[in-house]
Amino acid sequence: MHSSSPTDAPPLIRLVEVSKTFVLPDGGTFNAVRPVSLDIAQGQIFGLIGRSGAGKSTLLRLINLLERPDDGKVLLNGEDLTRLSKKQLRIARQNLGMIFQQFNLLQNATVYENVAFPLTLHGRFNKKALQERVHECLALVGLSDKLQHYPAQLSGGQKQRVAIARALAPRPQVLLCDEPTSALDADTTRTVLDTLRDINQKLGVTIVIVTHELPVVQALCTRVAVLESGELVEQFDTDDHSAPR
Repeated sequence: MHSSSPTDAPPLIRLVEVSKTFVLPDGGTFNAVRPVSLDIAQGQIFGLIGRSGAGKSTLLRLINLLERPDDGKVLLNGEDLTRLSKKQLRIARQNLGMIFQQFNLLQNATVYENVAFPLTLHGRFNKKALQERVHECLALVGLSDKLQHYPAQLSGGQKQRVAIARALAPRPQVLLCDEPTSALDADTTRTVLDTLRDINQKLGVTIVIVTHELPVVQALCTRVAVLESGELVEQFDTDDHSAPR
């Protein structure tokens, strides 16, 4: 199914017939993603939904080549990431922030140090600019008062918001979210979704979110793709009243 943004601009992300098969310990194979083609427009909040094992997390990881597709193309801003050198891919990935279900924070580092970490890796910031960017990102997620706290002192929702701030620090165009609320209760989920929506609206960051929770899709996403057994079976805009419920 073809999708286009209202301005018919080329998609920010385009997947062309990407597929991924894993070899199992017994020597068999598992087709996690069968050939899938997908367009994601600049500024969308795009949901990938499906049952457990449908291939949605694998598909998300194909976007930033955490998993390399067996076949197909992964285009970001019209550039095929699968054809880049390691150095070129490292640079391109700076446009692709990512958050995970389990937060993946550095436990022995403060909130400030966690958010600063990707900036120190990139080496593009002097100390003053780095401090300003960390403060800016923590203000965006409502955690300016937690700078010197450690992850163990935070709630689950606060940890996820620190992870969001860290992912945003290098100013990516895209935020990839792998089941970011599935470990959280309903109230905390709402806070995290509000944070993501705020980031999308204020910064124009494109968000791709994997979830099996329909309330997340209904509360956040502007467009949705449904996966089943590694295949893309359906796409629809969430304001499309003819879409399945």
